[in-house]
Amino acid sequence: MNLAGKLAVAAVLGAACTGAQPLAAKDNPAAVAQVLELSKQAIALRSVRGEGNETPQVAALFRNALLAGGWADSDIEIVPVGDTAYLIATWAGSDPSLGPIVISAHMDVVEAKPEDWERDPFTPVVENGYLYGRGASDTKFEAVQAMVSVIELRNQGYKPKRSIVIAYSGDEETTMITAKIIAERLRNAKIVLNVDGASGTLDEQTGKPAYWSWQGAEKTYGDFKLEVTNPGGHSSTPRDENAIAQLGAALARIGAYRFTPELNDITRDYFSKAADFESDPLLAAAMRAFAKDPADKAAIAVLRGNPATIGKIGTTCVPTMVEGGHALNALPQRATGYVNCRIFPGHSKAEIIAELSGVADEPALTIAEINPEYVVEADASPYDQAFVDAATRAVRAAFGDVPVIASQASGASDSMWYRALGVPSYGASGTFTKDSDEYSHGLNERVPIGNIARSLSYYRTLLTELAAK
Repeated sequence: MNLAGKLAVAAVLGAACTGAQPLAAKDNPAAVAQVLELSKQAIALRSVRGEGNETPQVAALFRNALLAGGWADSDIEIVPVGDTAYLIATWAGSDPSLGPIVISAHMDVVEAKPEDWERDPFTPVVENGYLYGRGASDTKFEAVQAMVSVIELRNQGYKPKRSIVIAYSGDEETTMITAKIIAERLRNAKIVLNVDGASGTLDEQTGKPAYWSWQGAEKTYGDFKLEVTNPGGHSSTPRDENAIAQLGAALARIGAYRFTPELNDITRDYFSKAADFESDPLLAAAMRAFAKDPADKAAIAVLRGNPATIGKIGTTCVPTMVEGGHALNALPQRATGYVNCRIFPGHSKAEIIAELSGVADEPALTIAEINPEYVVEADASPYDQAFVDAATRAVRAAFGDVPVIASQASGASDSMWYRALGVPSYGASGTFTKDSDEYSHGLNERVPIGNIARSLSYYRTLLTELAAK
């Protein structure tokens, strides 16, 4: 992009920045333009698992940007794994004995069918202050923002004491194998900053930053196959044992079951602080009450009745698929059901299987996990006050005096592989979005682009502090 183009992009971004503060002296319009241009180039690459997977090309795009930013060829690895690849780029610190600061993200995206979209998902479009395209919010844009912030630091002459490692996986949306490999290679890391997804929330009416949340834990993902088998026979001679009926009764009991609500340090912080931003007084009161006493029955009833909070108060397991029988006029020989669980940190999958078995109360039922190699159980990262303080200072220096709240994710991310190895990993991205703009994995995925300069400032401040000691 020529200078005129960069200035034009900078002007567009400035106009799109609803409620933005004036840019600080160190803000770099060229870096803002680079974020948008690299994001568009990355979105245009169809990094979807399977034939024609262009994740390696995304890695090559990022490699070229880092080479132009001062990295040596020997400092960057692109490692093929099946049809995908992962990238590790190291900016060596002055003290190699210290564990590095790792920036984690992923380069792959979920499938998107052009015929379902208003705009082609792999043709990036900027409209009305948003960047549209598959990967805009999950998570090519944020991966680029974090990378450009590191390039900026290097160009400004900053010299880190700890190494800063950019580690981007290539299959987070599917098997997560590359993230496991990366985590094992970087198990000496001091801290991992996972920038997958937005951490900040914009006010729905004003568009200004409302609060920022760091993610310190996530529930363990688990898919389980439940099966009942019978000898079968002619439908004209029914028997008491019927695989479909037995499975159906077991799934009904599981569907009605509620696991014991619980808290950890992360969710207690979330419920006590996020209640201040809840417009429903009843829900806000329930959040505060639950933070004080996770056995409060009235609070539990309210939180379970709200789709936004039911998954935050404990393990959830829901039946998702069923199949069975082999003929319309025959007793079923086999009936199979599938249950998806999101397991609260601190509980093993074996423990949940045992609990499901007890709830199902069907001796003929077997339960087995599907694809256990794709997920791992991991405890919450510690509530690290030094990290929280550093992140709070960085957020407020860039976005103003916004509240900072801990959070726990209901789904899995690459962080689980680090946490399983005892490496603290925190969701800590620099993007703010409205809840109503959350289209990750969905149609017309988009991300607001009005705060790129402030997001880059956030990353520079946070990385400077974390890498200095």
